[in-house]
Amino acid sequence: MTKTLNEVKPGRTCKVVNIGGTNILKNRLLCMGVTPGTIIEVVKAAPLGDPLELKIRRYNLALRKSEASDIFIEDVSESEGASES
Repeated sequence: MTKTLNEVKPGRTCKVVNIGGTNILKNRLLCMGVTPGTIIEVVKAAPLGDPLELKIRRYNLALRKSEASDIFIEDVSESEGASES
């Protein structure tokens, strides 16, 4: 079962499997370091749920839920996610 990043609850860690969406969005995400195989931790969501704060490659990134819905992920365990961040 494939999930998207916008479905992940704060505090969970996941791994990017694929990036969908338009070429403009794909290129933007790739430039920010969101590539297949990358470990992402969902830190928190804004009070109304949008945007999401993510920890990726040792920096924090804010993404709108609409952008996060184009990032396909798989869950990873907390210990595995912590060692690759």
